[in-house]
Amino acid sequence: MPDLADLFPGFASHWIDTQAGRIFARSGGSGPPLLLLHGFPQTHVMWHRIAPAMAEHFSVVLMDLRGYGWSSAPRSDAEHRTFSKRAMAEDAVAVMAALGHARFRLAGHDRGARVGYRLALDHPGRLERLAVLDIVPTLEMWAGMDAARAMATYHWLFLAQPESLPETLIGGAPIAYLEHTLASWTAAKTLDAFDPRALAHYRAAFAEPSRIHAACEDYRAGAGVDRADDAADREAGRRILCPLFAAWGVGGFPAKGRSTLEVWREWAADVSGAPIEGGHFLPEENPAATAAALVAFLRG
Repeated sequence: MPDLADLFPGFASHWIDTQAGRIFARSGGSGPPLLLLHGFPQTHVMWHRIAPAMAEHFSVVLMDLRGYGWSSAPRSDAEHRTFSKRAMAEDAVAVMAALGHARFRLAGHDRGARVGYRLALDHPGRLERLAVLDIVPTLEMWAGMDAARAMATYHWLFLAQPESLPETLIGGAPIAYLEHTLASWTAAKTLDAFDPRALAHYRAAFAEPSRIHAACEDYRAGAGVDRADDAADREAGRRILCPLFAAWGVGGFPAKGRSTLEVWREWAADVSGAPIEGGHFLPEENPAATAAALVAFLRG
């Protein structure tokens, strides 16, 4: 990758070996441990505007999910379990354990939030608090996939198509696809919310065939095994036991469906939350309000 700006001055860098290969992470700050997880089509860099504020209260860890950023991008299996949120949650547990944190708080955005709530369900003793940004559970997304939602979230269906249709189409113009995705999910429908230095990170990380494949596998898992894992938990009556905070953009995806808090109260025992002015990318579109909401909840 080309030379890229360090948007986390004072943070340490780590390469941590896991079952997925090497996971890249950064750490900084002091206080109770907090893991921040990014979503598609970004990397840990998406937190750069709020990480300093979070580091005033927490020992912050940021990691690139498997297949994203500087983390390893393994080939997937026929059932796409390699990129299931269950497997990614195991990476998160391994990274935090390697850094000395058995229990921690977690805030996730987009795919990272899906990893977060899967971690809460699979490893109930690990999380003290969980914040999810601009999502509802995967099973609920598919259950509500009417014409309006399918048009708004077409990527759920497109990226989940069999290999290598989406890989080939995106690979023909990866930067154009990335920039269209980023701009179209903001409230302003432009790239203005993104720091040019962060955009350079996103472009460098996305314009590579193994990363495009990994992103598609992430969504193939979402259409299959992730949805099945959610359904199994619902059938078994398993719920998220730690306090959960759901924030969503006024112009984000959950705002277009039924009440976000109503949905999460079917999945977790202790739910709070609020809308935040902005679109999907709240930590970059509205960092001050996002940081304030997260700090207030995560500090308890």
